[in-house]
Amino acid sequence: MVNPTHFDLQSLRVFLTVAETGSLTRAAERSHMTLSAISKRIAELERATDCTLLVRLPRGVELTPAGHGLLNHAIQVLDHVNRMASEMSDFAVGVRGHVRVWANTSSIVQFLPTDLQRFLDDNPSVKITLEERQSGEIIEALGDGRADLGIFADNVPAPLVDKRVYRRDQLILLVPANHTLAGATQIAFADTLDYDYVGLNAGSSLLLRLMDAALTAERPLRLRIQVRSFDGICRMIEAGLGIGILPVAAVRPELLAAGLRAVQLTDTWAERTLWVGAKDAQALTPEAAKLFEFMSGVPPIE
Repeated sequence: MVNPTHFDLQSLRVFLTVAETGSLTRAAERSHMTLSAISKRIAELERATDCTLLVRLPRGVELTPAGHGLLNHAIQVLDHVNRMASEMSDFAVGVRGHVRVWANTSSIVQFLPTDLQRFLDDNPSVKITLEERQSGEIIEALGDGRADLGIFADNVPAPLVDKRVYRRDQLILLVPANHTLAGATQIAFADTLDYDYVGLNAGSSLLLRLMDAALTAERPLRLRIQVRSFDGICRMIEAGLGIGILPVAAVRPELLAAGLRAVQLTDTWAERTLWVGAKDAQALTPEAAKLFEFMSGVPPIE
């Protein structure tokens, strides 16, 4: 029977390094340990688990199914330990609360910097950790406790999340200055589908919205290039590689000054709601609850 008290954190860190490098030798170099010390740590873990964790190959090592299982747990354990150490350190220097926020790109680009600054000005003893993720990932993180608060788009299902309206934003069509559509002041999305698009990578709520709209129009979305950020979309459009749809506040004024054209979309779905949510608003820490209240009632800056 496996005894959890037999697990040593340093051995778990060594095992994680071996898994990442795929080599005992490279793990020893990265950890500044001898090869024999690395091998001893792995052997101790195999005795503690009563499982073979690694298969030795001519050029490195490979995880067994048990090794993959331990890897998943080791990542979580070490993450919790690191967060515990970080939070204790924060308390030691006067921080009185830590809130983990996961937010989608749209909210980070448009609203969060100013809103968080305003909140922290009034609550200097609170620490906020912010991660930029896709809306689907954010909802999963709320569900399993990796995030206290999440900001996500309205077209991603979140049935088990306590959510409130955070902000509303407007999507626009961005085209190169010499494009056929550059002279339009407004346009329906269906009328843009003859042209190549630059879009975000798979999994983003914005791409999902465009694909759903194209499906409704019974037309294909001609994705020529996919990138990871709004800035990447703007750069590709600027280079003439396609057209794109993104939040109006994500379009930097200098891009419009340089010749890109923003065209208003007439579709009702072009106005979006961004939600702020928690797994259980009643179970939030006082600091997280205060931020939740602030973000769900923050007035837009004109």
